[in-house]
Amino acid sequence: MSWQQPPGQQPPPTGFYPGQQGPQPGFFPGQSYPSQGGGYPPQGGYPPPGGYVPQGGYPPQAGGYPGGFPPQPGFPGAPGGAPFAQRPEMYGGMHNDAEDPLSGGGGFEFTDKSIRRGFIRKVYSILMLQLLVTFAFISVFVFHTGTKQFAQQNRWVAYVAMGVTFVTMLAIACCGEVRRKAPMNFILLGIFTLAESFLLGVITSFHQGEAVFMAVGITAVVCLALTLFAFQTKVDFTMMGGVLLVAAVILLVFGIVAMFFPGKTITLVYASLGALLFSIYLIYDTQMMMGGNHKYSISPEEYIFAALNLYMDIVNIFIYILTIIGASSKD
Repeated sequence: MSWQQPPGQQPPPTGFYPGQQGPQPGFFPGQSYPSQGGGYPPQGGYPPPGGYVPQGGYPPQAGGYPGGFPPQPGFPGAPGGAPFAQRPEMYGGMHNDAEDPLSGGGGFEFTDKSIRRGFIRKVYSILMLQLLVTFAFISVFVFHTGTKQFAQQNRWVAYVAMGVTFVTMLAIACCGEVRRKAPMNFILLGIFTLAESFLLGVITSFHQGEAVFMAVGITAVVCLALTLFAFQTKVDFTMMGGVLLVAAVILLVFGIVAMFFPGKTITLVYASLGALLFSIYLIYDTQMMMGGNHKYSISPEEYIFAALNLYMDIVNIFIYILTIIGASSKD
């Protein structure tokens, strides 16, 4: 087949369209091209042999595709052999994730879930390392007599550890670029963990070994139960951030008042309220880490901050439970 001249018109010069002053792009003089319906070649001309197939492909005709351009192979699921049927995103089109088996049935659900699972694994791996280091420090301060005596006779080291803990915690919590940039975030978290573990070792050196490890066991059971509850409950605790902040401020004021009225009863009340508050905080921070159907969630880039939050929740629960056990054992 060759180019067809419409009735009543003079044939254009070779390589020219009617009304054009020069050759059209893609139209090569001296070559015949298949026409569709007796009209002119499409704008831009048909591509030469070996070129690409236009978006959507040529419509099939009797005897095959015009000019011998079969559909490109390698695109499964194309009805009728059309090459651009199922994965138009490869060619700049929109991707319908609901039809993509890799997406899990809608949006970027598969990708989001995989990222969130990796984030949770990373957070709990860091948290387990922190707790192991802390447990090792506590064991040394409780069972090694020389270390226990040194901590009890030199209480200034506890204030130094407290200052290092406070500074590093502020650096991680307030400087977003610092806590997201490796290795600085791991260095700060490591310094914070060592200082906090040393501080906890000094605190536990003033208690009996049985009371310390009873508190460790109770804390482990409580934290495990609360974590499982946070993973399966339908109650969204992430909306309680404001209420928890107010409760923390009230607890702080109550603790300051309790310093001026020391006693067994007020100590037990204060420690019980503190353990309850940070138990709720543990659920809150766990759901913030989980994401999913909760209203608020923490970014997957904030794995250091998430691990710090969970670690501080567990440490506070342990301190308040140890305080309850210590106050209960006093005559």
